[in-house]
Amino acid sequence: MRRTALLFLVACSASHSATIDGPPGSGDGPPGSHDGAVDSPPGTMKRTIFVIPMENEPSSAIYGNTTDAPYINGLMPMAAYATKFQDELPALPSEPHYIWMEAGTNAFTDITFSNDNDPSSSHSTSSTAHLTAQLDTAGVSWMSYQQGITAGTCPVSTSGVFAPKHDPTVFFQDIAGSPPKSTTAGCIAHHKPYTAFAADLMQPATMAQYVFITPDLCHDMHGDASCPQGTNVAMNIQAGDTWLSTELPRILDYANAHDGVVLIVWDEGDSSNLVPFLALGPRIKTGPSATTYSHSSQLKSIEEILGVPVLPSVTSANDFADLFKPGMFP
Repeated sequence: MRRTALLFLVACSASHSATIDGPPGSGDGPPGSHDGAVDSPPGTMKRTIFVIPMENEPSSAIYGNTTDAPYINGLMPMAAYATKFQDELPALPSEPHYIWMEAGTNAFTDITFSNDNDPSSSHSTSSTAHLTAQLDTAGVSWMSYQQGITAGTCPVSTSGVFAPKHDPTVFFQDIAGSPPKSTTAGCIAHHKPYTAFAADLMQPATMAQYVFITPDLCHDMHGDASCPQGTNVAMNIQAGDTWLSTELPRILDYANAHDGVVLIVWDEGDSSNLVPFLALGPRIKTGPSATTYSHSSQLKSIEEILGVPVLPSVTSANDFADLFKPGMFP
C-alpha cells in the first residue's frame, strides 16, 4: 500500500511583533523549535501556507518510534497531535490522496483517479472545483516546489526519483493544460525546483501565500530501488526523518518569526486506517487531540485560513480550529 505524509505551514507577514510564550521545554527541542516573536492578531495580515507531503507510514510507525524517527518524535512535546486522523481512501495508492488534498474528492464527472499514472489527456480532469483554481480566482498567490524537477517546466512526467503523482495540481487541465504538457506556461509559472526554495524563503515579502513542497522518493519515506536505502521500510522512515531534520528548522524559524503553524500528516496507514498528524506553532494547543480529522479537514482549513469559499466536497469535515488556541483560528 502506498501512503503519504504531509506537512502544512501557515505564516503571516506583519510589521508589528509581540513576544509570546513558547511551548513547554522551549530551548531544549530540535533546531528551529525555539521561541520566537509573533505578529499581529489573526486575520490582520497576509498568510502563507506551506504543505510538505511525505509518504507511507501509519501512526504506529511514527508515534513513539524514536529509533527511526527521532526528529519527529522530538517535535511532539511541543505539538498538537491527532489520534484519529483517518484515511478516506484506504484501498487506493498515493495519487488519489493527493488529488483529494487539492479537491476534497478523487471522483469527477470525467475521471475517477484510482492509480498512480502520470497526467495525460485521458488521465486528468477539466474540473475547476479545486483549491488552486479558487486561489487564482481570489488573487491569492501560490507556488509548488518539487524536488528533482527541471526549472522552467511543468512537471507532468516521471523523471528519476521525481513522481508527478505527488504533485496534485498537474492533474487539473486548467493548471497543466489540455492535455497536460511540460510547456504549459501557467503551470510553469507556479512550479519551481526545490533548490529554489531556500532563497525564496529569505524573501517573505514575495513568498507565495500557498506553498506546496514535495520531497523526492528518496526523502519522503516512500523509497525507490535507486535510493541509497532502497525500499527498506525502517530505512525509509529514517531517511525521511533525516530530511525533515535538515529542512524543517528553517521553516520552523520562519514560522516563529512570522506567526506560523506547521502541520505534518501521512495519507495512508495500515489496517487501523489511522495516520499520524502533528501541528506546531505559537498558536497551537499542545497535546493529543481525539477529534476526528481527515484530508478533507486539511483542505477545508486551508480554504478558511486563506479566505476562499469552502468547497461543497468538504463542508461537513471538521476543520483544525480545535488544534488552535482560542481566537487563533483561522
